[in-house]
Amino acid sequence: MTDAAQPVHMRCEPDPANPGWLVYELGPESAYNRAVLGNFLCRREGDTCRVRLPIQPHHVNSAGRIHGGIVLGLVDVGMFTGAYVLCGIEPAGAVSVDLQCQFISPGDGKRPLDLVVEVLRETGRLIFLRGKLVQDDDLVASFSSIGRKPTRRP
Repeated sequence: MTDAAQPVHMRCEPDPANPGWLVYELGPESAYNRAVLGNFLCRREGDTCRVRLPIQPHHVNSAGRIHGGIVLGLVDVGMFTGAYVLCGIEPAGAVSVDLQCQFISPGDGKRPLDLVVEVLRETGRLIFLRGKLVQDDDLVASFSSIGRKPTRRP
């Protein structure tokens, strides 16, 4: 007997509360993506995808700034949101191979944090991305990353 893989919960659909945005959620409510980061908003903007994280009290450090772990978590998870929106790459089962992040200025704990993702190249198994994290016109961080697409099993 073979074990059939259970489908992973994923939702990416128009958000009536935020016209022009899609609500994006991946995995069960108890998993890292949703339990720690929460649900994202996202939208395609030409050749980029903007992924918005509404900041919650647990995203903020003792100085009232966005915690660096949240910045890195948003990059790690949000790069696959961008790959899905821009290229249709299934995020469930995709993994990060490399991630480089430059923290440029502290994130304001009272404003949403946007990840703007650009796909540099896609191969059969990998996707190369880069982008920035912004709050309005304020640059918080930049990143480059490589993701491995999910392995398809027969």
